[in-house]
Amino acid sequence: MSTIETHAEHTVDEHAHGDNCGHQKIEHGDHVDYVHGTHHHALHGDHYDEHESKAEHTVDEHAHGDDCGHEKVAHEDHVDYVHDGHRHSLHADHYDEH
Repeated sequence: MSTIETHAEHTVDEHAHGDNCGHQKIEHGDHVDYVHGTHHHALHGDHYDEHESKAEHTVDEHAHGDDCGHEKVAHEDHVDYVHDGHRHSLHADHYDEH
């Protein structure tokens, strides 16, 4: 899977992500991403990049379904599962964060 980097919809000056910004932090390689809506923001110089939102657990580690204990939310043509403040959606062999 390739990663496509695009600039986030807000600047560092408009909203600075950090410990008290209200967005969930997720370790991503050598940096921290902040869950922002349906995607992740990662600081890159004077702006944020949007990162692909692959969930922090695999299908093998935890399979979402009718009896998984997570709330189901209809989302377009599929179902998302609410997981620790964000939503997981099955995408091939992994979950995306929505």
